[in-house]
Order: sequence, then structure tokens, then C-alpha cells
Amino acid sequence: MRKPITLALVWQLIVTAVSAGLHPAAADGLVAPETIPIGAGAFIMGSTDSERELAYRLDEKAYGHDRTRQGKWYADEPRSRFVLAGYRITRNLITNGEYALFVQAEAHPPPDVSAVTWRGYKLVHPYSRTRRFAWNGPQPPPGREQHPVVLVSHGDALAYAKWLSLKTGASWRLPSEAQWEKAARGIDGRLFPWGQIFMADYLNSHDGGPFDTEVVGSYPWAASPFGMLDAAGQVFEWTATPAGKDRLVVKGGSWDDKGCGVCRPAARHGRPHDLKHILIGFRLVTDLD
Repeated sequence: MRKPITLALVWQLIVTAVSAGLHPAAADGLVAPETIPIGAGAFIMGSTDSERELAYRLDEKAYGHDRTRQGKWYADEPRSRFVLAGYRITRNLITNGEYALFVQAEAHPPPDVSAVTWRGYKLVHPYSRTRRFAWNGPQPPPGREQHPVVLVSHGDALAYAKWLSLKTGASWRLPSEAQWEKAARGIDGRLFPWGQIFMADYLNSHDGGPFDTEVVGSYPWAASPFGMLDAAGQVFEWTATPAGKDRLVVKGGSWDDKGCGVCRPAARHGRPHDLKHILIGFRLVTDLD
């Protein structure tokens, strides 16, 4: 039986939220996304030759061709011991529902893309596939409120972070590539958030997923060592790390990838800053208390 909503229950939820890393704003009760702490220290970043070879073999087995190998998708993953200061990162990707508060408060353009712009990207997905992710004005697509927001550019993600900072009094920003990777894989250089072996039922990828986004956090058993969810698959994520002129590093793989070499936390590639893709969303970091 569902609990009745009482003042006592609301207060209990607020107390629980604060202790879990949620920060209600004093002005209007807005609750910022739940965060998890990532302590200061070193972690293993990047991959070895043997790990990249495994990634290519996973892809070849799934796709029946070697295009990721021929394209050298995983060649730029230098192995290093990287030291970071402490921070907090959102446990989940930013959802349509969370982003809607920003769109409605600021009259920010809702997630969408025109047919002309989409064709100009020269992507493999037809424009018709974008329609299920496009918003109807300031409202998210029905039933997708808890799905990750997509069709947002790097600039859109920065605008949301700036708004959330003003609303909550905390400093929110996109994670650097290193911050994202540490939160996604822990400190020991594991191949996937959950360990060394690819498991198709541990993520939303084309290996076993619905070929669509899903409710965030749908794979709690696949959490990273720090507790980050959807760190592999679901959607790629914008970071703050440049990847060439007007391009930023994206991480994590997506629902249309299989193999899934590109879903490894070490995998990386750049995308244009103004791209609005059905495969790219974001999460945020803030300061460690």
C-alpha cells in the first residue's frame, strides 16, 4: 500500500535528501540532483594495449566487422596515474524532468532539432528517430520525465549548470574527462564500472537494451565503485575537456552501441560543441563538502 503524503513524510524525505547529497534551495524548495562524493587522490586512467585489443574484439564479435579497429577508435586512451582533488558528481544523468524546471523558469529553448540541422550533422540515424526525444514546447515527451535529457548541446548543459548554481547557491559545472572517468570506474583501472567482464544485462546498450533511452538508474547492480549509475551505455555524456577546435570529449557509450568497446570508461571521442544528438546527455559535478 502506498504511504499517504503527510508533513512528517515530506520532512523525512527532505532530511534523507540532504544526508544523501541533495541540496534544497532556500528560495523555492528546488532540490538539486543527488550527488555522490569522490575523494581526493589518484586513479588509473586510460587503457593498455591488451585492453584496447579486447575492446576491438568485443565490437567485432557483435557487429561482424572491424570498423572500430580500422578507424582506431580506441587508439587515444593514454594510460596514466591521474591525481584529482575531491568533488561530488551526480549519481544519475540529468533527466528530462529536472531539465524542464530550467526550461520553464528561463524560457530556454527546449530540446529539439530541425530536419535541416539534423541532416547537416550527417549522422546514421534518420531524422524521424529524433521525434520521440523532441519536446512539445516546454514539456518533456510524455512518459520520459525520468529518462536522461538529450538533444542538448554543450552550451545547453552549461546554461543548465549556471542556472542550477544560481538557484541552489552551489557551484555546478560539467565534469572534466578525468573527473568523469574516476567516478565511472573507481581507482583500480577496471574495464567497466562493475568489473573486468562485459555483461550485456548491466547496461542500456544495443546488446540487450530497447534501442532507446530508459529511466535513469535502471541498472543499480551495475553501479561504479563510487555508486555512479548509467556510467556505461544509456547516453554519451558531455564533459568540460576540449577535443580540438570547438569540440568536447564525450564519454560513456550509448543505447545504440553494441560490443561494447565504446562503453568502457576509458573510451573517448570528441563531438562539436553545438551538436544536439539523441545519443548525448550530461551529468554535473560540484564541490566536495
